[in-house]
Amino acid sequence: VVRSSATPRTYSSISATEIAERTKRMLDAKEKSGLSYDELSSKLGVTNTYTAQLLMGQARLTSTTAIKLQEALPTASQQDIDNMQTTYPMRAFDEAILKEPNVYRTYEAITHYGEAIKSIINEQCGDGIMSAIDFYCDVGSTTGKHGEKRVVITFNGKFLPHIEQKMDDNSAKSPRD
Repeated sequence: VVRSSATPRTYSSISATEIAERTKRMLDAKEKSGLSYDELSSKLGVTNTYTAQLLMGQARLTSTTAIKLQEALPTASQQDIDNMQTTYPMRAFDEAILKEPNVYRTYEAITHYGEAIKSIINEQCGDGIMSAIDFYCDVGSTTGKHGEKRVVITFNGKFLPHIEQKMDDNSAKSPRD
């Protein structure tokens, strides 16, 4: 199917334009509430990063959290709250976001320290990776020893060990049978 550049890109039956419009409405509701991400996350019982992901359509809203979100952001429409519970998020990103200085510098720090981080994970946990699914991220700030404001980003992911792929442990039928 060929689409003109004026046709919004869709994922399955989900319109990226509709998600962007809902994101704007949810961020407007947050602004009208006067709540910071930290304050809103405390009311929802989730991390500040997860709160931002919810408002930006990057995480799915549970029914329990939906009640709290509606109470915390009374100007958010019931339709938007309902859609946030029934729409599966597209957990991708527009590559243009890497040009945004905060995102680029975070990416740069991860790539710069990546090999050292991997080495320490392997030493402390073994051969494996940190999950980005069973994962918590929290962003905060602190004051440095010279009085400067410093950013603190905590990644807390479940360790997933790589396994030896033994034939006897494979419960799937072999494609060669």
